Amino acid sequence: MATRRAPSSPAEVCIELQRHPPFSDMQPAHVQAFVAESRELSFAAGDAVVRPEDGPVRDLYFIRSGAVTGRRGLSDVAGGAFQFDAGDLFPVSAVLARRAVTTLYSATENSTVLALPVEAMQRLAEASAVFGDFLNRRILRFLELSRAALQVVYASQALAEQSLETPLGQLCRQAPVACGAQTPLQEALTRMQAQRVGSMLVVDATEAPVGILTRSDILARIALPQLPLSTPIGQVMVQPVFTLTHQHTAQDAALLMSSRGIRHVPVTRDGRAVGVVSERDLFALQRLSLKQVSSGLRNAPDVQTLVAGAHEIRRLARALLGQGVHAQQLTALISHLNDVLTSRLVEIMASRQGLDLQTCCWIALGSEGRNEQTVATDQDNALILADPLGSAAPDKARWLAFALEVNEALDACGYPLCKGNIMASNPACCLTLSEWQQRFAHWIDRGTPQDLLNASIYFDFRILAGQAALSDRLRASVTQRARGNPRFLRQLALNGLTQSAPLNWLGQIDTTEVDGQSTLDLKLQGTAIFVDVARLYALAQGVVATGTRDRFEAVGPKLGVPEPEHQAWVGGFEFLQMLRLRAQLDGTAVGGNPNRVAINHLNDIDRRILKETLRVLRTLQQRVRLDYER
Repeated sequence: MATRRAPSSPAEVCIELQRHPPFSDMQPAHVQAFVAESRELSFAAGDAVVRPEDGPVRDLYFIRSGAVTGRRGLSDVAGGAFQFDAGDLFPVSAVLARRAVTTLYSATENSTVLALPVEAMQRLAEASAVFGDFLNRRILRFLELSRAALQVVYASQALAEQSLETPLGQLCRQAPVACGAQTPLQEALTRMQAQRVGSMLVVDATEAPVGILTRSDILARIALPQLPLSTPIGQVMVQPVFTLTHQHTAQDAALLMSSRGIRHVPVTRDGRAVGVVSERDLFALQRLSLKQVSSGLRNAPDVQTLVAGAHEIRRLARALLGQGVHAQQLTALISHLNDVLTSRLVEIMASRQGLDLQTCCWIALGSEGRNEQTVATDQDNALILADPLGSAAPDKARWLAFALEVNEALDACGYPLCKGNIMASNPACCLTLSEWQQRFAHWIDRGTPQDLLNASIYFDFRILAGQAALSDRLRASVTQRARGNPRFLRQLALNGLTQSAPLNWLGQIDTTEVDGQSTLDLKLQGTAIFVDVARLYALAQGVVATGTRDRFEAVGPKLGVPEPEHQAWVGGFEFLQMLRLRAQLDGTAVGGNPNRVAINHLNDIDRRILKETLRVLRTLQQRVRLDYER
């Protein structure tokens, strides 16, 4: 039973609150208002704090000392209780929804709380944007705080001066130097020289970009052909021109420059050119940039050059982590560069063997197939061979020898050989298109435990080199067959539920003792579960995306899930990815496992959001149970 306590000094309580989010970011006057409007209550161990039968929640609680555990109702259905510790606010969801709690919250030990009436909470949320935002976007706000703390840690190591998350509209401070297609070269080049720019954008009557001419184009397109300077620029401009909008980010521009081998990207707003972003605008990486690393990989003449390039990928990843780049962006960048390296390696080896890449398709599987590679990753790849025309079968021995050379070279670059032999040099992973279609159909139709394991490995395939049509045809047939087999989807769901979110009966993180430390495998016990659920719902809904984030964002609306909920799935997954990246880059992984971290090495914010993420994961698994166990 609650008892009123003699109020502590308001000043002392304010100082105490400011050690915890969201109070740490709130204005002092707003923190003081929270304290002034609150009642201080004490509960003995076992006392109920708030119960379902109490009706709509009347107070928001902040735990000053002790702990409170939620049991019964949805907590039990979802797989256990959940404990709130000192510094936590609860029950946020019930307070915002003006409903009763679905869980009995009771004191785990002697505890002291501040109870803020709902009316006062609403006034404070209106007055303090930080407080209101935290209540409405709790897990996402925690993620922002965690990423900010991570950025501080890595800031001294960062090589970049500019965030890749900056919208291009903010980088374009000046109107583009542009002209019409009929402008003579004499005039265009004179303006480029006078204004000291490296490119001339060519626009139409609506000011939409139609082409571009850069300094690097002048030699090949004007000087060597000895064109007269009276020639209209439209005859020599590069087209089509690749553009982005003002809402795209610097990261989008960096990826476009890298993938297209260009140095300038026109920026548009409502179709009109508003600026041009150059590579120099994006990076000041002290001789290390995405474009430079990418170009080095694309032009690598041999394996040894690619080995050095793989080291540069890791250096760049550490630099970008120091910028505070999101996990999704960082893993996409890492995967992109790994793609470039692998594609170049495939080209080199195919040339040595005299093989035509247009008769095959080299595909990435697993995390690389999902664009979610971290820096510590082994190989998962395969070959799709074109079906023979007539009776002549492909020379598989020759293709397998080629694949073995690629696999061994990737190993030399720091991507270890797959222990399960899921590699293109394995005859079982080097098949014709029709053979692959039959193999996937066999897995889907039978659904044995091994078939389900194969599905989790192979379904996330993505082309890296060769004939894209082969990959597209396989994707279409697999998606159609899986979606049309409810039994297989149910088997896939139940198989994914064998690994539960690592929370104990009290809702605390369920750790494993390794080398004398309480640890958690962030991949096996975290990201892999998110990946499995995203794959399941993507197959069920006919979503062809392979990335976990893209899958969640696509299936959320199809399932009728509110945006904050499916964004919490994305946020939780990306938080775990960021913890994995940090452990791999700073060498703090435990027991030789690059994905295992010691919980006591995490800061307070990271421990809180880790527990919150695992709670989201447990609720997500409960959704799977409700959808497929019945």
